[in-house]
Amino acid sequence: MSTALLGALLPAVPLAAGLVGLLLPLAPRRSATDQAATTGQAAVTDQTAAIEQESVARRVAIGLGVAGAAGALALAVALLVTLDGPAEASTTWIRFGGLTVTLGVRLDGAAALVAVAVAAVALAVQVYSIGYLKRGPHDDVDVDHRYPPYAAQVSLFTAAMLLVVVSGDLIMLLVGWEVMGICSYLLIAHDRRLPEAPAAAMKAFLVTRVGDVGFLLGIALLGVSAGSFRIADVLAHDHGTTTLTAAGLLLLAGVAGKSAQFPLHTWLPDAMAGPTPISALIHAATMVAAGVYAVTRLWPLFAATPTVLAVLGVMASVTLLLGALAATAQDDIKRVLAWSTVSQIGYMTGALAVGSPPAALFHLLTHAAFKALLFLAAGAVIHAVGTTLMSRMGGLRHRMPVTFWCTVIGLGALAGVPPLSGFWSKEGVLAAAEDALLGDGPAPAWVGWLVFLTGLVGVAITAWYATRLLLRTFFGAARDPLATPHDPPVPLRWPVLLLAVPAALLGLAGFWPWFTDRLLSSAAGDPGAPRLMHVGPLVLLPLALLLLGVGLAWAGWRRDTAADPADALGPLRPVFARAFRLDDVQHALVVRPMAALGRTVRAVDERVVDGAATGTGRGARALGGGLGTLHRAALPRAAAALLAGVLLIGLATALIGATS
Repeated sequence: MSTALLGALLPAVPLAAGLVGLLLPLAPRRSATDQAATTGQAAVTDQTAAIEQESVARRVAIGLGVAGAAGALALAVALLVTLDGPAEASTTWIRFGGLTVTLGVRLDGAAALVAVAVAAVALAVQVYSIGYLKRGPHDDVDVDHRYPPYAAQVSLFTAAMLLVVVSGDLIMLLVGWEVMGICSYLLIAHDRRLPEAPAAAMKAFLVTRVGDVGFLLGIALLGVSAGSFRIADVLAHDHGTTTLTAAGLLLLAGVAGKSAQFPLHTWLPDAMAGPTPISALIHAATMVAAGVYAVTRLWPLFAATPTVLAVLGVMASVTLLLGALAATAQDDIKRVLAWSTVSQIGYMTGALAVGSPPAALFHLLTHAAFKALLFLAAGAVIHAVGTTLMSRMGGLRHRMPVTFWCTVIGLGALAGVPPLSGFWSKEGVLAAAEDALLGDGPAPAWVGWLVFLTGLVGVAITAWYATRLLLRTFFGAARDPLATPHDPPVPLRWPVLLLAVPAALLGLAGFWPWFTDRLLSSAAGDPGAPRLMHVGPLVLLPLALLLLGVGLAWAGWRRDTAADPADALGPLRPVFARAFRLDDVQHALVVRPMAALGRTVRAVDERVVDGAATGTGRGARALGGGLGTLHRAALPRAAAALLAGVLLIGLATALIGATS
């Protein structure tokens, strides 16, 4: 099988599974009230048939979802193994004016590695969801009722991200980009029992759409300039400096939206209202990774515009610190992990800003492993204790040993504990920043200093909140004496155990030439690409900061195991918990004015536009009614009126004839 065919099948397999899954029927929605009201043999028979229909639909949906993800993973692995170098195949799809849109794939080692990560996480999420979304015996609403569309939407989400990964044309990349946005909206709002889920889904959709407008305009500008939307043609064309700068800044708007970077980061923490497996999918392998990958895909254009890289460096540094500080003050375990994603994506965009796509992709891959692990482990904890609040957890270390040790691996990788994966990839980012601050990168030297210093501060803060999460969740006394937590069942346990392996060991692949050669293909053949791995004196500084963060969190917890180490933040805690109230600023400057404008437009439409139409109709109706009243006169009166009219007309005719 040719590499081009493998690349084309990658998104096609989960796409087919998703489209077929959407055709599966939904059983009637059942609740405890409905079950209590069920009486009579006929009603019992109908309910049994509905349950059986739902069970069959669910089994088929599970089979389609798992098969689609497993097929994509097999194809991605085959592509990674067989791909010898960059490959491309395309055919003209449509021409309009002087522009050409093609259907095709653009493959290299980096694309194959990212495809493997996407498919692996998607498969873990599909298997994990089998147990996580299974209806409990005391649930009022049956979440399983909507499992078929859920599994189908996960497959479509996976297909969309894989389309972004392998696409050889900017228009096709945009299609995958937008389908991800639609699927994220549907999946975040999946659990209708949560009142905040629809609002969170709408917020994610609208905020990312703001960035997508810029992304669309940037693609249009590049396509018009090159005369083609084929990525190879766009990269080969000699664009003007103004065109490159404008297009780069517009594309960064889309990156900020999809990858939850400042100032369009506010949707991601609220998206935790969605099911935990979806949080793992969004944070680890799709959506937030798409923006980083898109920049690496078009890297030569960004490398030629230092101004755009400077803007990206500032955006990355602000996001890195903002996400880390916000994570220190959260009580919801999923929101801690969500804000950590915002911060870790800041490391990736920081690596891009200082000129190292390989370092950004390396951290993207390790982050996919340990963040998917952390979210699925958090889901196991939530499934066991029935809450997302760490203030109601504690003492789970002995009751959930498998989940505990997997969480230790995930948090260690997140914080950068050697030799876990996050340590090596984060060191790669800092090494790239070190090279840039010495003037060895495409960005100004001050960008290297900014990314380097914020990256070091982020190491200490990340170690602090990761230690706090571990202590508050698994150590100390149990804060809910009525809870009887235990390690999750097999469908939830195996994905967590398997993800613990790459979370622990993937970083060591950076010493393997076969791996690094494929990852370095993202540098587009640039011989001056910064180092991927760094082992030297620089390692001691982040290690010292790591120990400082862990030690401060541990010392605060040891003084009072019943207290929250975040209480030491004092008056800063509510500020950090609200992420410096940037969401409120966004609400005041954007949401309220737009809502007021909407109310004004609605009032004008109802009172002026509709009022004019309604008033015209009412006037015509009143006039007709008056004329009708006159015509409804009695016969003698009508005859007299008719005679009088005839006489008047005759008199007028006589007078006119006499005068003429």
